[in-house]
Amino acid sequence: MRDIWPLLKTTDFPSVTRSSLEILQVNLGYLCNQSCLHCHVAAGPTRKELMGQENILHILEILQRPSVHTLDLTGGAPEMNPMFRKLVLAARELGINVIDRCNLTILQEPGYEDLAEFLAENEVQVVASLPCYMEDNVDGQRGKGVYQKSMQALKRLNQLGYGKDGSKLTLTLVYNPTGPYLPPHQESLEQNYKKFLAKKFDIEFNQLFTITNMPIARFGSTLISKGKFEDYMNLLKDSFSAANLQGLMCINQLSIDWLGYVYDCDFNQMLKMNIRHPENRKKLHLSDLLKIALDNIPVSIADHCYGCTAGQGSSCGGALA
Repeated sequence: MRDIWPLLKTTDFPSVTRSSLEILQVNLGYLCNQSCLHCHVAAGPTRKELMGQENILHILEILQRPSVHTLDLTGGAPEMNPMFRKLVLAARELGINVIDRCNLTILQEPGYEDLAEFLAENEVQVVASLPCYMEDNVDGQRGKGVYQKSMQALKRLNQLGYGKDGSKLTLTLVYNPTGPYLPPHQESLEQNYKKFLAKKFDIEFNQLFTITNMPIARFGSTLISKGKFEDYMNLLKDSFSAANLQGLMCINQLSIDWLGYVYDCDFNQMLKMNIRHPENRKKLHLSDLLKIALDNIPVSIADHCYGCTAGQGSSCGGALA
């Protein structure tokens, strides 16, 4: 995979300052049952990186801060970390909202047959990847057969109450473009998803997030190989909207890697743009975060940040505009 950092490190992106921590996004490891073209963490079945118990315990301590209300679990397939269920249970005991960024097909893997029930019993918010509502596009990006498995998983979640009116069980789908272009308008695309999935599969969900593909990791390397990296970066920069700056996820969210190191966002994590200790400038770790706050410090920026401000904007919570 090509090294993207030299193409991104010089930037004129506007400065951004952090506020109080509200959302802790934790990457529980890069192990996954899929290998998707757009995956910015290059996850897959052969990856060995998994967060261990010591860092899990540090997370639970940080979740006790008054300002923190949400634990956002990602991967890889976060559910493949052996500590996943214990972490979810402990966080819910603390009254923390828990998000599981689920690829859907994991719900049907051997050993995970009761995972959907576990998520429902603990009122975990499911944010599920479905990069398109058309079968050919999904299988082309994520692998043959993924689409049909995803439909089966969504039906199972619906049976448990996810995505239903009046239910506490929230089901969000996530769209990623299948190529080097910006996502369409989130609200109109959500309606297209809902109409198609309801008519063909009788599937319901609450909302759709559109997320711009970042020019890093596997996707960035593919752009370089196809000679499209510069064109894509120009698209992001030409589509910059200053109005999106105030909604950036790096303002109130922290990203934690599987080793416990701290970043402004998941994308910075993949570029190894660590937050540094304000005093000794060492890479900040969860254990340091227990002793200090990061309010009012600058966010680490590079050219990939234009991906979050282009067009309607993009974050782990969908469009910003």
